Amino acid sequence: MSTTSKWLGSVDRDARKRTLLGIGSFLLPLLAWCLVSYVPFVWHPKVHVIDPGGVDYFQVDMLVDKTMFADEVANMEREHLAVPVGKSANPIYLPAPDQVAKAFYNGFVHPPKSTDVPSMPASLWHSIQIIFWGFLISSIVGVPLGILSGTYTLMGRLSEPFIEFFRYLPAPAFGALAVAILGIYDGPKIAIIVIGTLFQQVLIIANTTRKLEVTLIEAARTLGTRNIKLLSKVVVPGILPDLYRDQRILLGWAWTYLIVAELIGTSSGITWFITQQARYQHFDNVYAAIMTIGIIGFGTDLILARLGRRLFPWDRTQDRR
Repeated sequence: MSTTSKWLGSVDRDARKRTLLGIGSFLLPLLAWCLVSYVPFVWHPKVHVIDPGGVDYFQVDMLVDKTMFADEVANMEREHLAVPVGKSANPIYLPAPDQVAKAFYNGFVHPPKSTDVPSMPASLWHSIQIIFWGFLISSIVGVPLGILSGTYTLMGRLSEPFIEFFRYLPAPAFGALAVAILGIYDGPKIAIIVIGTLFQQVLIIANTTRKLEVTLIEAARTLGTRNIKLLSKVVVPGILPDLYRDQRILLGWAWTYLIVAELIGTSSGITWFITQQARYQHFDNVYAAIMTIGIIGFGTDLILARLGRRLFPWDRTQDRR
């Protein structure tokens, strides 16, 4: 067998191993969730009442503590009344995987029963627009400023101390100010996304720019390349794969600010949907909505990673997931 064939075989084995481990990273938490949900002796602190028997305040489908249920059973036996019947169950805030799966399906297929609550797809679409505009504005400002700060020492020393200070200020603290300036609708929500990602973006991209080999910049300057040409012909092409990867990571940060951002001003988006479902104790819908956010974010990252491998095939540091 040739050396090339051995190397290709090794690559295939590594790819299969990564795939299996990636699948396992999801199956293990799902297995733990199933054990907690379906195996009574693992953790079922409540009793789901099937028949209230002679207990006046018990109702069918009511959840009660095990100790309370046992006390009432003993009381009914002492008084020779009908004994309540129930089965072990988890608290209402921990629905089983099948309940969440049904809620996920119903959320996308059937409209909500209450007219004052938007559907899950409509809520998600609104939130995606908030993420898109917030991150777009942040990138329009942050990417050029980060590249300039990383390329020119004077620019970096002038801007980065203040940015280092400002990035420690929590973005939600600007919520009231954003509402006062931008109104109560989507403006302040987008502003929180911008504040939460812009300053981190500048520092990360500046650091990425500084990793570019100094010899390339010195050679370009020796050949007379200056200013815009230096940036467009040397710096940006040299950092483009790393810059693309930085943006993928920073996009994930934008999603982490979404829930806080949507609580500012008028309630809207997936946060409003989650809040309303939790208020009515529909926790299966809450879990379904939260997992949908994760699926969209993770799926977007996988698509961007695959696109990055096509855009920058020469870059060996691209993810191989």
